Amino acid sequence: MIVFFAFVTMQFRTAATLNLTLPKVDTAGKNEFKGNVTIGIDKDGTIYFNGQAATETELTALLQQVKRLDKDTAVLIKADESTRLKELAFVMDACRKTGLNKFSLQSR
Repeated sequence: MIVFFAFVTMQFRTAATLNLTLPKVDTAGKNEFKGNVTIGIDKDGTIYFNGQAATETELTALLQQVKRLDKDTAVLIKADESTRLKELAFVMDACRKTGLNKFSLQSR
Protein backbone atom coordinates (compact mmCIF):
# COMPACT_ATOMS: atom_id res chain seq x y z
CA MET A 1 0.00 0.00 0.00
CA ILE A 2 2.87 2.38 0.77
CA VAL A 3 4.34 1.76 -2.68
CA PHE A 4 0.97 2.60 -4.25
CA PHE A 5 0.72 5.90 -2.38
CA ALA A 6 4.21 6.74 -3.59
CA PHE A 7 3.04 6.15 -7.18
CA VAL A 8 -0.01 8.36 -6.78
CA THR A 9 1.69 11.23 -4.97
CA MET A 10 4.98 11.40 -6.89
CA GLN A 11 5.78 14.26 -9.23
CA PHE A 12 4.51 13.75 -12.77
CA ARG A 13 6.94 13.70 -15.64
CA THR A 14 5.90 16.04 -18.39
CA ALA A 15 5.20 14.95 -21.96
CA ALA A 16 8.62 16.31 -22.91
CA THR A 17 10.32 14.23 -20.21
CA LEU A 18 8.62 11.10 -21.54
CA ASN A 19 9.57 12.20 -25.07
CA LEU A 20 5.95 12.44 -26.23
CA THR A 21 4.68 14.51 -29.10
CA LEU A 22 1.03 15.03 -28.25
CA PRO A 23 -1.42 15.03 -31.15
CA LYS A 24 -2.63 18.41 -32.37
CA VAL A 25 -6.39 18.84 -32.11
CA ASP A 26 -7.77 22.12 -33.41
CA THR A 27 -11.08 21.74 -31.57
CA ALA A 28 -9.61 20.74 -28.20
CA GLY A 29 -10.60 22.82 -25.22
CA LYS A 30 -8.32 23.96 -22.44
CA ASN A 31 -5.88 21.39 -21.12
CA GLU A 32 -6.89 21.80 -17.48
CA PHE A 33 -6.55 18.66 -15.42
CA LYS A 34 -7.30 18.41 -11.73
CA GLY A 35 -6.67 14.72 -11.10
CA ASN A 36 -3.65 12.92 -9.72
CA VAL A 37 -3.37 9.96 -12.12
CA THR A 38 -1.59 10.34 -15.44
CA ILE A 39 -0.98 7.53 -17.91
CA GLY A 40 1.57 8.13 -20.67
CA ILE A 41 2.10 6.05 -23.79
CA ASP A 42 5.25 6.70 -25.80
CA LYS A 43 5.73 6.09 -29.52
CA ASP A 44 7.13 2.62 -28.81
CA GLY A 45 4.00 1.64 -26.87
CA THR A 46 5.58 1.77 -23.41
CA ILE A 47 2.99 2.65 -20.78
CA TYR A 48 3.80 4.95 -17.85
CA PHE A 49 1.72 5.33 -14.69
CA ASN A 50 2.49 8.70 -13.09
CA GLY A 51 5.85 8.74 -14.87
CA GLN A 52 6.93 5.19 -14.01
CA ALA A 53 6.99 2.44 -16.65
CA ALA A 54 4.31 -0.19 -16.09
CA THR A 55 3.31 -3.39 -17.87
CA GLU A 56 -0.30 -3.90 -18.89
CA THR A 57 -0.81 -6.18 -15.87
CA GLU A 58 0.78 -3.65 -13.50
CA LEU A 59 -1.33 -0.84 -14.96
CA THR A 60 -4.53 -2.79 -14.39
CA ALA A 61 -3.55 -3.52 -10.78
CA LEU A 62 -2.64 0.14 -10.15
CA LEU A 63 -5.94 1.34 -11.61
CA GLN A 64 -7.83 -1.11 -9.38
CA GLN A 65 -6.03 0.32 -6.35
CA VAL A 66 -6.92 3.85 -7.43
CA LYS A 67 -10.57 2.87 -7.76
CA ARG A 68 -10.58 1.36 -4.27
CA LEU A 69 -9.39 4.70 -2.91
CA ASP A 70 -11.70 6.91 -4.99
CA LYS A 71 -13.89 5.70 -7.84
CA ASP A 72 -14.29 9.30 -9.05
CA THR A 73 -10.59 9.85 -9.64
CA ALA A 74 -9.89 11.57 -12.94
CA VAL A 75 -7.29 9.98 -15.23
CA LEU A 76 -5.33 11.90 -17.86
CA ILE A 77 -4.01 9.89 -20.80
CA LYS A 78 -1.06 11.36 -22.69
CA ALA A 79 -0.28 9.40 -25.85
CA ASP A 80 2.38 10.24 -28.40
CA GLU A 81 0.83 11.19 -31.74
CA SER A 82 2.37 8.08 -33.34
CA THR A 83 1.15 5.66 -30.66
CA ARG A 84 -0.64 2.68 -32.15
CA LEU A 85 -4.37 2.59 -31.56
CA LYS A 86 -3.97 -0.82 -29.91
CA GLU A 87 -2.08 0.61 -26.92
CA LEU A 88 -4.41 3.58 -26.53
CA ALA A 89 -7.46 1.32 -26.73
CA PHE A 90 -5.96 -0.96 -24.05
CA VAL A 91 -5.42 1.94 -21.65
CA MET A 92 -8.91 3.35 -22.19
CA ASP A 93 -10.44 -0.12 -21.79
CA ALA A 94 -8.42 -0.75 -18.61
CA CYS A 95 -9.80 2.48 -17.15
CA ARG A 96 -13.36 1.47 -18.02
CA LYS A 97 -12.96 -2.11 -16.75
CA THR A 98 -11.77 -0.86 -13.37
CA GLY A 99 -14.63 1.65 -13.17
CA LEU A 100 -12.53 4.78 -13.67
CA ASN A 101 -14.73 6.39 -16.30
CA LYS A 102 -13.51 9.96 -15.83
CA PHE A 103 -10.58 9.89 -18.21
CA SER A 104 -9.48 12.29 -20.89
CA LEU A 105 -6.90 12.37 -23.65
CA GLN A 106 -4.48 15.29 -23.65
CA SER A 107 -3.61 17.04 -26.88
CA ARG A 108 -1.69 20.15 -27.88
